[in-house]
Order: sequence, then C-alpha cells, then structure tokens
Amino acid sequence: MSEAPAPKKPAGRAGRNLELPGHLKAYKGVWVFIEHDRGAVHPVSWELLGAARRLADTLNAEVAGVLMGGADEPLESYANEAFACGADLCYVVHDPVLKGYRNEPFTRGLTELVNRYQPEIVLLGATTMGRDLAGSVATTLQTGLTADCTALNIDPASRALAATRPTFGGSLLCTIMTLACRPQMATVRPRVMAMPKREARSGRIVEHRVPLLETEIVTKLLDFIPDAGSDRVDLAYADVIVAGGKGLKNAENFKLVWNLARVLGAEVGASRPVVQSGWIAPERQVGQTGRTVRPRLYIAAGISGAIQHRVGMEAADVIVAINTDPNAPIFDFAHYGIVGNAMQVLPALTEAFAAWLAARTRQAA
Repeated sequence: MSEAPAPKKPAGRAGRNLELPGHLKAYKGVWVFIEHDRGAVHPVSWELLGAARRLADTLNAEVAGVLMGGADEPLESYANEAFACGADLCYVVHDPVLKGYRNEPFTRGLTELVNRYQPEIVLLGATTMGRDLAGSVATTLQTGLTADCTALNIDPASRALAATRPTFGGSLLCTIMTLACRPQMATVRPRVMAMPKREARSGRIVEHRVPLLETEIVTKLLDFIPDAGSDRVDLAYADVIVAGGKGLKNAENFKLVWNLARVLGAEVGASRPVVQSGWIAPERQVGQTGRTVRPRLYIAAGISGAIQHRVGMEAADVIVAINTDPNAPIFDFAHYGIVGNAMQVLPALTEAFAAWLAARTRQAA
C-alpha cells in the first residue's frame, strides 16, 4: 500500500516563495516621476519624494527623481528642488518632443530610462497625468502597478513594496505586493503623504537622451486653453475644510456648512452620498472616489466616518466630528467629538467663531 502524498503548503503568505528571481536582483533604487506643467511642479511630486526617502532608507538605496520636458524647460532647477526634498540624483531628459505632456513620448522616455538604469520602485502621483502615464509604462514593461495607494511600506520578509489601497468600493483596505516583477510601480494621491521638510542638500544630475522623432508621435498638441473659471475648487491644499454628510437631512440644511465655511475662510467638502444626492458639485467630494485632503482643520458635520470617506481625510492635523450617534465610526479617529444635532451645532459654531474673529479684529485695531 503506497503512502499518501504529502499535503501541499497552503497558498498565501506562509507558502509563497519570497526569493527574488536572480535576474531582478540588479534592480536598485526608488524613483519618483516629477510631474510639472507650464512652469510649475505638482506638489504631489515633493510629497512622493518624502515617502521615497523613507522607503529607500529601509532598503539602503538611493532616491532618484525623473524629469522630462522640452529643450527650454528649467528641469535642472526642478532637480535642485528635488534634492532639497530628499532625492540623491535626478535623471533629466530634454527633448523638443517632450514639450507638453503626451502619453506616447513620455511613455517611451520613462520606459527607456527604467530599462537602462533598472530602478526597484517607481512612484507617480495619482493625478490625471500620473495615472495616464503609469498605466502605459507598467503595461509596456509588463510589471505590476498598484493605483491610488494610501500607504507605502517595505515588507521585511521579501523587501518588496507593500502598497496599501482601498478596495470593494472603499469598504476594505488591501496591501498588494509585486513579487515576481521589477520595477514595482504605484500611484499615490495628492495629500496622502506628508510634505517633506526641505533641507540644504545637493545631488547628481544624469543627463539622458532618448531618440524621439515628432513624425513618429501620433498625437499632436495644437493649443492649450486654460481654465477660465475663477472659482476653481482646490480642496486638496485647503488649510481649513468644513464638510457635510447625509446627517444634515436635506440640501437646505447644507447651507449651514457653507455659512460656517464662509466665516472661517474655509473650503467646503462633502461625503459621497451628499454628492450623489445632488446637494453639491462632485469636485467637492472627499474620500476614496473624491479628493484626498490634508488640512490643518477638518470639521465633519453629519458624516458617519465610513472607510470610503475616512481614507480621504484622516491625515488632517485636527478633525472635529459632529454627529448625533455617539457610536458613529468617525468618533474613533476624530480628535474632538460633539455628540449633537448638526443643524443646531453648526449655527452655534458659526456665531461663536464670528464673534471671536470680530473681537480679534477690534483688538488688532
């Protein structure tokens, strides 16, 4: 009678092979794609350099910024800013074809850089440009990409990037690792990571040429028409936000949020159900499917604190929650909580802040 075969090891963390394939061990370093447009670098690039510095220190590796642009763009100046934010070196690609973002030439440029210098990790901002570019580059390189991450760490067992993001409509958080491919890629939303402190640092600039011909690029940039709106919402970089949820019952009551925000000089935010009900414009939604914010003060009125909303605002310096339910999830992570009816609390806060600010003005005079 033959013996039964030994049971297979269970799939998952305990049974996986954590040994990196030999041909991938040459990949070293953490890269950040530095996004810029019309003379300005997107702040998410500096935020990612701070995160990259932390990851690279764990891996005992270097941090590199990647700058691509037209022949007349001040990429070297941006590189000096990158050094102040934590970069050790910057790869700089000047080419007339890279004047103004287009997917095809930027994908070719970043793909060639990766193949030539072999970074272990590549990070991009989860902006319109970053999302477009990251997907194309990951597909071209046939590697893994974790999108819209809320946390980045290094797994001690495998030295792999452990990228955490919400899933199932924001109801769960999952951590994803790319074990068999390099580079490991991730996009991170603006304001998820803290802005690093700038230091007096210098670094190396590596000039790289990518053979690009305008005649080979299908898409043409004919013109740029700036946004003519003067009231554009910039929730991500607001210092103070007053946000409302369905606990306010109706659109009429939501005006109480606007009143308090007006007194405080704050921006107005909202939870997803409020936007879905048509009480407020979609660009003011805070959460996994909206904006990620990092204000100094976040006042949440009538918001339960479900994980979909939490991931978009929990990094605020101070969170004040107003809710009638003492067991609402938002009280688990708010710094200050008011158990009460928001329709009564908001007018009281508005009146109190208005009186306090008026008194300060009189004293200053």
